[in-house]
Amino acid sequence: MPMNDGQLIVGFIRGPHGVAGEFKVESASGYYEHIAQLKEVTLRYGSEEYKCSIESAVEGNGTLYMKAAGIDTPEAVRKYNGWEIVVPRKYAHPLQENEWYFEDLKNCSLIWNDGTADGTAPAEIVGTITDVLEGGSGYLLEVSVSESCTVLEERLKHTASGKKRKVLIPFTFQHISNVDVKNKTIQLMHLWILE
Repeated sequence: MPMNDGQLIVGFIRGPHGVAGEFKVESASGYYEHIAQLKEVTLRYGSEEYKCSIESAVEGNGTLYMKAAGIDTPEAVRKYNGWEIVVPRKYAHPLQENEWYFEDLKNCSLIWNDGTADGTAPAEIVGTITDVLEGGSGYLLEVSVSESCTVLEERLKHTASGKKRKVLIPFTFQHISNVDVKNKTIQLMHLWILE
């Protein structure tokens, strides 16, 4: 989940623990070992940031309890509740095959190829990934549909308010394939999902 300077969101503050300023951490990846080893982090909420040293991090009861320098009371923790924990990419959990950082998926072009038999038809950009959202049964790609998409023409015009149309696509291999974050493209498997 990089920001412009190569940083990633590794977790979120989820409220105070105890009376000394410890807080509960929810991991963005589901893994906690890499977060427990951090010595410095940036806490971020929108454009606000607070850089701090980590005094302790202890795993227990399926969560991580962390103490940051300068956050010394439950009331101080509440100020940061919901903030992101951001670190340089090298400190994030390593990716396995078919895993991507959500931020790397953002701004990828969603492409469509009609699957012609000879494979010579060029892929067309039908939209841009703007966000990755958590859905009830998995993750969803939020896609801003391209206004110049010729394969959908009349069906993809602007709404009456003049805003680009957005759709949600399940982030499953039944709906997308060929995720290429290096070249910033993701292939759409079914065009009907954009209707």
